[in-house]
Amino acid sequence: MPEIWFPNIGIKIYHLSRVLFSIGNFNIYWYGAIIGIGIVLATLLVLHEAERSGQKKEDYIDLASFGIIASVIGARLYYVIFSWDNYKTDLLKIFAIREGGLAIYGGVLTGIVCGIIFSKRRKIPFWLVADTVLPSVLLGQILGRWGNFFNREAFGGYTNGLFAMRYLKNQVANIAPSVLAHVITVNGTEYIQVQPTFLYESFPNLCLFIFLIILRKHKKFDGQIGTLYMIGYGIIRFFVEGLRTDQLKLFDTGIAVSQVVSIVLIIVGIAFYIILMKRSTKIAGAANENK
Repeated sequence: MPEIWFPNIGIKIYHLSRVLFSIGNFNIYWYGAIIGIGIVLATLLVLHEAERSGQKKEDYIDLASFGIIASVIGARLYYVIFSWDNYKTDLLKIFAIREGGLAIYGGVLTGIVCGIIFSKRRKIPFWLVADTVLPSVLLGQILGRWGNFFNREAFGGYTNGLFAMRYLKNQVANIAPSVLAHVITVNGTEYIQVQPTFLYESFPNLCLFIFLIILRKHKKFDGQIGTLYMIGYGIIRFFVEGLRTDQLKLFDTGIAVSQVVSIVLIIVGIAFYIILMKRSTKIAGAANENK
């Protein structure tokens, strides 16, 4: 029987290990490898864009040298803080990053703070830095969701829609009761059948990424790319998060913290898009008057 199954489109994956390879008793997981590949590709894309836009590549190498580490730590802390019950009795589990448990928004928010500090120290406009870096962050996010697929995590509730996905029940941890209520048995093998939210997020992110890559050659003002990333990703994540059964909750409120962050990201993105566009228009108008 397949380990992963998309029954309504006829795709069956008979074996897909979470472990890429092992060195003795030390396992290297696909999740960690995919995250690593995403970081490398994102960094290369940042350096390419810095060179294309006439900036110093060395500045962005320096940003990457501390920004990547800080963002990974931020992503882990965000996840641990909002799922503290899973770690409070075994604090060493906090450091088991290679097994999963990185929250994208924690990394994004930490990265923004790093970008602000970096731009002030190097005297580079923050929104120019955002335009240079954020499309690459999106590339990393796209790849990261496929890490969730390998890890059998970050999926939605039960569905029998076109893209319904089945995982072997005994290969999945922390299954929500609403999903367990619809366990499917095929020839004595139990499956959960769920929404493949990794796909629902990665595909729209890919579309947004392509749009931003095309737009950056025609952008009208610094910050146009960065603010559109904030708006676009915020919208995508808000709706996909609503489908997930493993939402990180805002402490005891029952509210999905990532949906709150998405709303804030959208509002801030729209506000700064308007502010920066008006400022650019005003500067352009003044320049034309002085001709």
